[in-house]
Amino acid sequence: MLVPVLLFVVGLVCLIKGGDWFVDGATAIARRFRLPELLIGATVVSIGTTLPEVMVSTSAALGGHGEIAYGNAIGSVICNTALIAALTVAVRPGKVDKAALKTPVAFFFIAAVFYAGIAYTTGYFSRPVGFVLLAMFVAYMAVTVRQMTKNPSAADAESEQEEIKDIPLWKALVLLVVGAALIAVGARLLVDNGTLIAQALGVPESVIALTFVALGTSLPELVTAITSLVKGHSALSLGNVIGANLFNLVLVSGASVALSPFPIPQNSMIAGRNASLVMDFPVMFAVMLLLTVPALAKGKLARWQGVTLLCIYAAFCTAQFMM
Repeated sequence: MLVPVLLFVVGLVCLIKGGDWFVDGATAIARRFRLPELLIGATVVSIGTTLPEVMVSTSAALGGHGEIAYGNAIGSVICNTALIAALTVAVRPGKVDKAALKTPVAFFFIAAVFYAGIAYTTGYFSRPVGFVLLAMFVAYMAVTVRQMTKNPSAADAESEQEEIKDIPLWKALVLLVVGAALIAVGARLLVDNGTLIAQALGVPESVIALTFVALGTSLPELVTAITSLVKGHSALSLGNVIGANLFNLVLVSGASVALSPFPIPQNSMIAGRNASLVMDFPVMFAVMLLLTVPALAKGKLARWQGVTLLCIYAAFCTAQFMM
């Protein structure tokens, strides 16, 4: 039991460091070839920070563990919203840019309704569903780049927060390759040993994915949030969290389903129905609505939102292990 736990932790470290190096290398290469800063931020960096979830879920799906692929996507949305964003809001609430939130919020809820609709009606994520989700991802990226082109000042402001030191091309290539390799290795260690730990504890794979794996793949965002708070900056914007949540549905799930379709896991029941349909989806929608509706209506976040979201996340994790 000790060895799987240690390897699980090693997998998390590999994912975090690999994602960091991949983003740094990709960004440096993009700038070396004079690609627009707005394009780097909207594509390379955004996709790079989502690679841990992509690799974990696709590896799990291809390995026949659809429960982990499914649970990681939904679990990461809940974790990003009710833990990471909630933490920053509870400690340092403030104003938000309503105009910048409209597109990611709209795309997220469109994708979430489609995703949930498939789950409630068919209970099976087929390959065409994966292609539709990936198409949504492409559409969102196209709209984002177009909007940033029309508003270069906002794009420049965001790019300043992602400053990467000018490094030689060879070093950027090394960071890119090594980062990608670490992400792949970390994903495999996480999936394989997470499965072993779940089996040893008698805990369903979907529960492990909804909690430990989801938190693990979201650690880069969590570390960023904590670091920004320590330095006195609320750098973790609401738009970035919503964007990450959208990517978890359309990119992470889309890639996993397109490569290896799988049914919704049915490890536990609530009132005679699949626990995932009774609890996971409602919690996902609830925390996102609680975070975004007040922000869009008032243009600011309040401390009570963060505290409430943290309480919901604690209750959610507790309920997962009590079922």
